[in-house]
Amino acid sequence: MSKPLTDHEKRKQISVRGIAGLGDVAEIKKSFNRHLHFTLVKDRNVATPRDYYFALAHTVRDHLVGRWIRTQQYYYEKDPKLGLDLEELEEIEEDAGLGNGGLGRLAACFLDSMASLGLAAYGYGIRYEFGIFNQKITNGWQVEEADDWLRYGNPWEKARPEYMLPVHFYGRVEQTHEGPKWVDTQVVLAMPYDTPVPGYKNNTVNTMRLWSAKAPNDFNLQEFNVGDYIQAVLDRNLAENISRVLYPNDNFFEGKELRLKQEYFVVAATLQDIIRRFKSSKFGCRDPVRTSFEAFSEKVAIQLNDTHPALAIPELMRILVDIERLDWEKAWEITTKTCAYTNHTVLPEALERWPIYMFEKLLPRHLQIIYEINQRHLDRVAALYPGDSDRLCRMSLIEEGNPKRINMAHLCVVGSHAVNGVARIHSDIVKTTVFKDFCDIEPEKFQNKTNGITPRRWLLLCNPGLADIIAEKIGEEFLTDLFQLRKLLDFVDDSVFIRDVANVKQENKLKFAAYLESEYKVNINPESIFDIQVKRIHEYKRQLLNCLHVITLYNRIKKEPNKKFVPRTVMIGGKAAPGYHMAKMIIKLFTSVGEVVNHDPVVGDRLKVIFLENYRVSLAEKVIPAADLSEQISTAGTEASGTGNMKFMLNGALTIGTMDGANVEMAEEAGEENLFIFGMRVEDVEAMDKKGYNAREYYERLPELKQVIDQISAGYFSPKEPELFKDMVNMLMNHDRFKVFADYEAYIRCQEKVNELYRNPKEWTKKVIRNIAASGKFSSDRTIAEYAREIWGVEPSDVKIPPPNEPRE
Repeated sequence: MSKPLTDHEKRKQISVRGIAGLGDVAEIKKSFNRHLHFTLVKDRNVATPRDYYFALAHTVRDHLVGRWIRTQQYYYEKDPKLGLDLEELEEIEEDAGLGNGGLGRLAACFLDSMASLGLAAYGYGIRYEFGIFNQKITNGWQVEEADDWLRYGNPWEKARPEYMLPVHFYGRVEQTHEGPKWVDTQVVLAMPYDTPVPGYKNNTVNTMRLWSAKAPNDFNLQEFNVGDYIQAVLDRNLAENISRVLYPNDNFFEGKELRLKQEYFVVAATLQDIIRRFKSSKFGCRDPVRTSFEAFSEKVAIQLNDTHPALAIPELMRILVDIERLDWEKAWEITTKTCAYTNHTVLPEALERWPIYMFEKLLPRHLQIIYEINQRHLDRVAALYPGDSDRLCRMSLIEEGNPKRINMAHLCVVGSHAVNGVARIHSDIVKTTVFKDFCDIEPEKFQNKTNGITPRRWLLLCNPGLADIIAEKIGEEFLTDLFQLRKLLDFVDDSVFIRDVANVKQENKLKFAAYLESEYKVNINPESIFDIQVKRIHEYKRQLLNCLHVITLYNRIKKEPNKKFVPRTVMIGGKAAPGYHMAKMIIKLFTSVGEVVNHDPVVGDRLKVIFLENYRVSLAEKVIPAADLSEQISTAGTEASGTGNMKFMLNGALTIGTMDGANVEMAEEAGEENLFIFGMRVEDVEAMDKKGYNAREYYERLPELKQVIDQISAGYFSPKEPELFKDMVNMLMNHDRFKVFADYEAYIRCQEKVNELYRNPKEWTKKVIRNIAASGKFSSDRTIAEYAREIWGVEPSDVKIPPPNEPRE
């Protein structure tokens, strides 16, 4: 009998099959060799793995280009025989870390789904020269390094200088007989870079267009310049700094002028691009043809991914009123019908509130437009609620105070025809708290669109072993219709399938253990529970609660060293915003606990504590398939949705979590008995807020909790700096917004149930199968189909565009 293929061999075979599927194998080899030849510099004859990577990427890109052009037309009128290690080449590819966490990754899943559903969609953003920082852990502390991801170039992008556009800043508003004019502005050019976004097996290739800032040639060289030419050229950097670096805050607003410039830059360039395309009658034509905007909102839908592109609303108004000369009412109707807004957080510190003085200086015309929008909005509210000045104050786009600020979320709600949250519980909270006053007036505007993930990346690509055994049972259609996974319920009691699922998980765990050993020189027990919490470090996500559980487990082992414990490897990974002191302290606590636990001979391999350095998409693709237990433990009412929770569920991990975000719907789909649900519900948190949360009460009532806190406080985990965690303990005891102690007891009890079930591998795997079978709802295909039908007014299509080598119909 032939030996079963290893995961690595399967991966290699899938990739080779995929490349062969591009067409004639001989042609592919020819293309690869040609690219390799041009990749090598003149004085170098030996190809490096990076040369192979670029040659391979360019070969694939060539293949996509024909389909890319066909898609746009369709919508808008060393010798490789020696065997390349494709996995090694994949490792060379840099992550495009152009977002902070869930928000950017969600957009990437959405692009995949829009292309796979045949929607004519564009993703717009900024081509940051430096993405989210690389995280190094030094002496247990996070240290940031610049992410120079473009150092070797990016083979997937194509610069499009022919579509470069001007973006204006500063200046003043002049009142003319034709209306207001924004004059004396500084101009920065927006250079587009296009990346192909292929749909799954449908020949559709959509576009992601990212803008890079370029100084115009006459930048700072006006006639008033006193001839310091060198300085003027050096000052070009000031303009080009706009797309230099991603602000690394997740769920936190930092009101810096450069950030506001970035937000306007992407919006202004994108709207010009959209309008150019709307005006052009057919594909590839840059001469405007269409002049009436009557049909604009029927042809164009703009989805605002959080408030960061909120300036699209006043910018579209400025274009329609000042440039296209439409009257206000008509322009406003077009704008509101075109724009829709997705809210991603209810945390007050995350809401964007820009100071008016900054707008006055940077975007004076937009400030006037926002004032006008606000006046008309408040007139309407006043007519509905005469004499209710408190309500006017609450609903205004302008917040009084010193300084006065513009509430960008209010601008989005007023300027959009649809507003949605990203999980049912979150959308309910949006309607009953943050936007309650707005919902009272226009309840039909508010919707829910529960987030999803693409099964192409988050199952087929990252876990080919699991995808294989699923396909053997139910065929391959689940990759484009994830609800088909329900068919796996027929095999919950099938002992062969149970064994196969368990084997795939064990293979993935062994592979990840080998990776950790080679990268971090840590040895872990592959028989242990792989207990994993990977996400941005934030107090509301409660990595601290996880820490307290780890220390409790450690204390139990120390107390009864001869007792049989279920072995565990607890891994936490995630970046802390560089200025977020408490988040950095949480990393330091966890690494300090690891130092003690991992070197205690009494503990042995029963408990290991590992911080996963530099968590990013490429690491997620390795760790998620290897997880047994997924930690989703935010305080109820704080995590809008989460998407990591869905990835773990799809990849055969069980969830320990609170009734927060999409966990609620996961429990509903799989049955609450198939997740480890614990802790306060939203109602309990609200009741506690009314009554007052007293951490000391729990500290005094729960001896194990008291022991843990006393150890942290006394320097047990920081013997050289006994005071190191004093501030953290003070926060937990006296001003913990996220009520860690209130859920401690329920969490510890729930973790005991995890251990109990893990002792029975067959029952554990049955729960895993039930979870995988119930994860169909969490495909981003379902999410995007809902956006398309219920917000954008378009129908997904299963039309397969003919490939470029076939004639067009």
